[in-house]
Amino acid sequence: MPYSHIRDYPSDLLARAAGVRLVCFDVDGTLTDGRLLFDDEGRELKAFHVHDGLGVALLRRYGFEVVLVTARASAIVERRARELGVRACTKVGDKLACVLGIAAELGIAMDAVAFMGDDLVDLSALQAAGLSVAPADAHAWVRERVHWRTVACGGFGAGRELCDLLLAAQGKAEAALDEALQSHTPSAQLTTPELAQ
Repeated sequence: MPYSHIRDYPSDLLARAAGVRLVCFDVDGTLTDGRLLFDDEGRELKAFHVHDGLGVALLRRYGFEVVLVTARASAIVERRARELGVRACTKVGDKLACVLGIAAELGIAMDAVAFMGDDLVDLSALQAAGLSVAPADAHAWVRERVHWRTVACGGFGAGRELCDLLLAAQGKAEAALDEALQSHTPSAQLTTPELAQ
């Protein structure tokens, strides 16, 4: 059965997504629900959504570069990035400069960059990206300045919506679905913890 949700996306959004090669995600409020939790010993805790993790794994599987970009110093983010096999940039003071540097290093123009974020510290990178996306519960000043808003809130599958959009726009969603249906689980090349569920 073909991937049917591509009809849900506007044509101009699909056109932007069709050229994306580098996908950058803010973390707090985008891949998490934005709450900062600490245990009794001051260690930071974060909850990541399994759907987002598998979406990132699918992006990697189909040739996208993926980077997590956060202003906070966070061992948890670094660990999550290692699990997913992607780069983490932590304690970033200037997210735009960070993304510009990574794009230049990879030889990727900014119109082939997608950035997803939820608050003011993300705005400069969002405005420079060829595709800017915000979770449904992003701050209003951000929501009104991006190309697309997800249905899901940050930390509840919003990242997966961006992953699915990119796969659909580049004709890779059907291949991912076919592979999953044939093996009853996504490819063995997707070696993330999400596959153990």
